[in-house]
Amino acid sequence: MSEHRRTSTEPAGTRAPAAGPVGSRRRGGRKTLTAGVPLVLIAASALAFGTDAGLFGAAGQARAAAATAPAWATASADGFASVDALGQNGTYGGRDGRTVTVKTLADLEKYATAAEPYVIVVAATITMDPVGKEIKVRSDKTIVGSGTAGQIVGGGFFLGQGVHNVIIRNLTIRDAYQGVWNDKEHDFDGIQMDGAHHVWIDHNDIRHMADGLIDSRKDTTCLTVSWNKLSQDNKAFGIGWTDNVTADITVHHNWIRETEQRNPSTDNVAHAHLYNNFLEDVAGTDIRSSYGDYARGRTNMVLQNSSFQGMANPVIRDATATLVQRGNVFSGTSGRNESGGTGAAWNPRTYYPYTLDKAADVPALLKSGAGPRGSIGTTTSAAGSTTAAQTMAQATARTTAGTAKEASAKAAAATTITVAKDGSGQYSTVQAAVNAVPANNASRVVIAVKPGTYRELVKVPSNKPHVTIRGTGGSRKDTTIVYNNASGTPKPGGGTYGTGGSATVAVEADDFQARNLTISNDFDEGAHQDIAGQAVALRTAADKVFLDGVIVSGDQDTLLLDTASKERLGRVYMADSYVVGNVDFIFGRATAVIDRSVITLKKRWNGTSAGYVTAPSTAAGRKGILINASTVNGDVSDRSFYLGRPWHAGGDASLDPQATVRDTTLSAAIRTAPWTDMSGFSWRDDRFAEYRNKGAGAGAASTDRPQLTDAQAAGQEVADWLGDWSPSAS
Repeated sequence: MSEHRRTSTEPAGTRAPAAGPVGSRRRGGRKTLTAGVPLVLIAASALAFGTDAGLFGAAGQARAAAATAPAWATASADGFASVDALGQNGTYGGRDGRTVTVKTLADLEKYATAAEPYVIVVAATITMDPVGKEIKVRSDKTIVGSGTAGQIVGGGFFLGQGVHNVIIRNLTIRDAYQGVWNDKEHDFDGIQMDGAHHVWIDHNDIRHMADGLIDSRKDTTCLTVSWNKLSQDNKAFGIGWTDNVTADITVHHNWIRETEQRNPSTDNVAHAHLYNNFLEDVAGTDIRSSYGDYARGRTNMVLQNSSFQGMANPVIRDATATLVQRGNVFSGTSGRNESGGTGAAWNPRTYYPYTLDKAADVPALLKSGAGPRGSIGTTTSAAGSTTAAQTMAQATARTTAGTAKEASAKAAAATTITVAKDGSGQYSTVQAAVNAVPANNASRVVIAVKPGTYRELVKVPSNKPHVTIRGTGGSRKDTTIVYNNASGTPKPGGGTYGTGGSATVAVEADDFQARNLTISNDFDEGAHQDIAGQAVALRTAADKVFLDGVIVSGDQDTLLLDTASKERLGRVYMADSYVVGNVDFIFGRATAVIDRSVITLKKRWNGTSAGYVTAPSTAAGRKGILINASTVNGDVSDRSFYLGRPWHAGGDASLDPQATVRDTTLSAAIRTAPWTDMSGFSWRDDRFAEYRNKGAGAGAASTDRPQLTDAQAAGQEVADWLGDWSPSAS
């Protein structure tokens, strides 16, 4: 998008157990943590948890729940919790049982200890009585918090010998602390497992307990611990208490901070896979780390792409253990940082697939994405109705098709086309694979693109819906589609490409997905100042576009989120992704959500810092651009970037541009007056607002900085943008 007003020749709607080897201690030595004072919660995503389901008959509830299930709620366990072992095929919790909503300790204990499967939605703060009580969970249970309302105070959960197929998600478990640091008298854990298997602990906030936040003991195996916040405690996560070397454990995307030891401590684990975790010792607090990740006994650990900040002894191992490090980053650390050993090398991908994030990106990613996800609506319904919270939980318990078997059959029915530059695939270019998709195809076609750089233009035409372009590498950076057209680049047949025509990848087909890849426009603006420099990486002009775990990179006009026409709805959901640019680099007419993502501000071609994150051109009566639970940062000057400005494409005064930025961390690069005018149109006449942002670039409400009220914010959540669409990876 140019910084100047568009000319009338541009078409409207296009744009351009031990304490460890180091003695434990507390910083300051005397100050005691105060029970009941939580850490400041880092806001996570408020994902689409379905619309109000209304009143349903008993037979219709499950079908309604499945129809409105959000993507994250239907996800199955990953890592070692997903493997087929010990007579259990993956971890799916209470999927096959009834869904119940609980608000009392009595009800929580009743259903968690029942013999039959249940999905248990915790929709209130439940205080344990007595303090330190650990509910003895039985097999085949999903215990899930209703938004941020599900909180367990003063105790936790215990999974005993043989307990299996348990999911604990989206809960805050806190405050069993009894005033004694390194407490030897009160074994009050957040979650303790003794000989359990197939357990998934995901997106929880566990803090300020008397003993460990998580203890995995006595040969507990097939365990995945992911996307949790573990903090404000002496012992974060202990694994072991066994002489056997049989356990298989995955620990990924956890933010561990203000903890002294066991981060985790991993003793006698056959396969310990730790990746993309963020271990942080925060300067100036009362808690000082004594060590970070510790491979003990005969553990065989693979430690990948994790970030360590300020940690003492960040990575240590016993002489008997094997520890392989790859891609980790260390900042302000000191003491032991070790690897090596004589154990047999092993590859986690032998057991399950996974995607690595770049270690340098992990802190921002976890600060915005770890811990419980946002509000899903906890309004109590009349008897017989299904609330949004219940809908989420039912969806957690079922795959999109209703059962795991049906979902697997559906996935198997999808057509897969392979692309490889080296000729080992069916096609050597992505466009050739798109061309092979039948016109008006009725079912999903997955274009699996092997690692490599594909310098080409790709267009998915409107008559080819249900297409997924998916990189098959271990990282989204392994597979890149790139080109360098700009709006002013001459076309072979005469004229220029224009902003929309410059896109490296253009999507005009509904129900499109891009996953685990990079889409880039590397136009060299500095070398071509003679032509207009809008250079789009990705243009969408369709409905139900899901961008999942991607990087979209460019300079000016990077990501064009458009619709097929002014009258057409075009929804885009981008999650767990990165967008890089400088001028108006997220722009267009679509109803678009940027969720749990990192927006990276980039200097301009001449090295200066100045730009605009968004430029919505929303039609009246539609929703525009929502940035939710994300991070905006970059190596640019302070107070040099606006959050957005109104783009009235073609001078169309009937448009009503909208951008809302909420629950997002803003760096100091954002201006104190973050919105500005464009091409003679005032931002004050359109819809620009913030809500609960934080960071150096956030600010209080003023005439230059509108803030949503709580009531207004309740109507500007992800679900409001997506409506009846619940994106799900295919």
